[in-house]
Amino acid sequence: MASDKHIRDVMTPNPVTVSEKDSIREVARIMVREDTGVVPVVDGKKVIGMITDRDIVVRLVAEGKDPSSARVNEAMTKNVRSIQEDSTVGDALQVMSGAQIKRVPVVNSKNEIVGIVSMGDIATESNETGKVGKTVEDISKASPNN
Repeated sequence: MASDKHIRDVMTPNPVTVSEKDSIREVARIMVREDTGVVPVVDGKKVIGMITDRDIVVRLVAEGKDPSSARVNEAMTKNVRSIQEDSTVGDALQVMSGAQIKRVPVVNSKNEIVGIVSMGDIATESNETGKVGKTVEDISKASPNN
């Protein structure tokens, strides 16, 4: 069954990460280079947050702050949910639906980042389009700032 497939089999491995003291300019460069809208924030190899293109717009630009001089800790989302690499696709969809998020950092048994999994990864790699559609529907019912 596809929902029993492990996250390590569908995740994007070894994502580029930043520290909370890195510049927003560096995050933007990474997002362009990696063609992504999200970058995990780490302390060593431990996930301490995520920063998205939306975080930059909502928490910096819309607030009149200068993104060229801002640091990651000024815009990042803290207290993010993560998932173990040996968890199943079904587990990931439950986390995404419950937390109303589209991407989840993947960690190993030492809680070190080893990947990131998105609904797109799951839909593409696991043939779980029906469950992904339901998860998207659940997330869409969330408050508009998620």
